[in-house]
Amino acid sequence: MSIFSKVADSTDLVNGMAQRLGVDVATDIANSPDAAAKKLRQRVILCSSCSDQKGCAELQANTTHLDHAPDYCMNKQALEREAHKG
Repeated sequence: MSIFSKVADSTDLVNGMAQRLGVDVATDIANSPDAAAKKLRQRVILCSSCSDQKGCAELQANTTHLDHAPDYCMNKQALEREAHKG
């Protein structure tokens, strides 16, 4: 797999997990584009080093809502913190 494919897949997984947890990425980007881009980049980098991207993709393919990210998610704490703020 090329690095570009890995980054694209990781971006999809991060956005998908955020969506399933109820994180409003679009509003975050609209309110603070530079900070949101930095946050997304950090999350994609973490995700790209995950050893269970296949499991994550399967989970997301079969689930529209999650109360918690799976324990193996490298972005679990950050995404859950963001999902439960407000």
